This record gives sequence, C-alpha cells and structure tokens, in this order.
Amino acid sequence: MKLHYQIHGEGEPLIILHGLFGTLENWGAQIKVLSEHFQVIAADMRNHGRSPHSAEIDYELMASDIAELMQDLKLNKAHIIGHSMGGKAAMQFAITHPELIAKLVIVDIAPVEYTPHHDDVFKGLFSVDLTSLKSRGDADKQLSAYVDELGVRAFLLKNLYRTEDKKFAWRMNLDALHNQYSNISAAPQGNPYTNPVLFIKGAKSDYLLPKYRDAVLGLFPKADYKIIQNAGHWPHAEKPAEFTQLILDYIQ
Repeated sequence: MKLHYQIHGEGEPLIILHGLFGTLENWGAQIKVLSEHFQVIAADMRNHGRSPHSAEIDYELMASDIAELMQDLKLNKAHIIGHSMGGKAAMQFAITHPELIAKLVIVDIAPVEYTPHHDDVFKGLFSVDLTSLKSRGDADKQLSAYVDELGVRAFLLKNLYRTEDKKFAWRMNLDALHNQYSNISAAPQGNPYTNPVLFIKGAKSDYLLPKYRDAVLGLFPKADYKIIQNAGHWPHAEKPAEFTQLILDYIQ
C-alpha cells in the first residue's frame, strides 16, 4: 500500500508512525522541531488520514507498508518513532526488517495483546449522524454522550472533514478499524529484535506497565526506557520539550 506521507527537513531519515484513530497531523509540533535535525517522514497508517483504505489491517501488513514506503523513498536505513498502534507497527517492522532500522523509539505501548478498551469510542463515532451533521459542534455534542473527555473528542474529531459536495465524512476507515480491532489489540510476533530500542512511557499512562516487563525483554532484550513525568498516553503532545530532548539525546 502506498501510504500518504509528508517530508520535512534534511538529514538522516526519521519516520514517525501515529496511533489508532490518529493522523500524521497529530505530530505537527514534534515534526516542526525534529525537522531541524532530521529529514522527518511522517506517514498516515493504512485506513487512517489520507492513506488508502483496505478491509484488512494487522501489524504484518503495516510493517509491509513501512517497508514499501522506504523502498519508494530509496532509504537504506531510517530512525523510527512509533506511538501506540504505530509503536506496535514499528515493533513488527523491527522484528521483520531489522536491517532497515537505525534507531528505534517506541512510545507508550508494550508488545502485548491488550484487553479491548475502545468500545465507547467506537459507539460514539458510529453514533455521529454524518448525513444530518451541520457542524463540528454538532458532532462533538453527539460524541459527548459516549466520550466524556473533551481532549479525546477533539482528537477523534480531527478525522472529520467535508467532501467536495460539502458533506461530512470520516477520513479513517471506521468500519475496517472496528471489524479488525482484534488485530490492532494483538501483539507483534516473531524473533527478538536484538539491537537497542528506547521505550518512552507517560508516567500517568496505564499502557506500558511493570507487568509487561518480561514481554518487552522477550522481544527486545536490549530495551531501555525513560519515563516522562506528568504525562499520559500522549507524552509527545503533553510534554513536548521533554519528549523532543529524549529523542535527540537517544538518536544523536
């Protein structure tokens, strides 16, 4: 699959992979800063943003998409940063194509199968009546019946856009994400990646927990980790300066 991507800056290539329901635009602030040091390639994952839609999504497919992107851009190696779902895709890519990775950073996700925990989000997104929608405010009101947090609703509603005939639609392939959710919850599979990797955790997040230590070290025996205080699942957005410094210290 030919992923939609943007390139900013010059230098060693650095590929950024976003999480579930996200787009490359969620990384705008980090792209701006990191592109002063690297050639940043920010990609929309399959079934997200402006990338093509497919009935299928799993980590082997996403890893293949990344490999195809690198081949198209004629990149022999690249640094990879992956957050949440994008972090699992980055893990699978590292396991499958270790020779293509320079430095690997995984943000607030472990290589484990997670218990389904997006039921309310899916119910909320499916409840938005796109045919009668007049504004984003209407969508937010409908979504608020299922998703309490304003910040999460704002994140989700970034997927809403107007088509050429001025109708509202989702950029993400909502049906495929829902139908293939078990694949998104799954753990990456394969032989251990034996090169160093940095895991970054938001201190207030419950995604990367001590109980997953054995799973992390089983697949990534040279894993190191850093914790960003007063941050949750989106440390790159919640504590941008601290996050950027960790990336620069590790890669440079």
